[in-house]
Amino acid sequence: MTYPKPKPLRYKLQVQEDETDPRRWHDVRATDGTLLVFDDEAAARAKLEERYPVLLGLEKFAAGPKRTRVIAIAGDDEEEQD
Repeated sequence: MTYPKPKPLRYKLQVQEDETDPRRWHDVRATDGTLLVFDDEAAARAKLEERYPVLLGLEKFAAGPKRTRVIAIAGDDEEEQD
């Protein structure tokens, strides 16, 4: 029996809306409203740093709670987010 080859991982960016409510994260979108999705985790992290340099700087020095993240997308989840 052969199994379908799993899709390679893809990555998206998320930012926390309110530092007092850890449940409020949102996906980062391009200027045209499409979900920013990356094939490479390093590229995703570079884009996160480009768009949110202050938040990432604070996180590096533990000056506040973590408010940005790069997460792997399951193949089925990607279609839901578009």
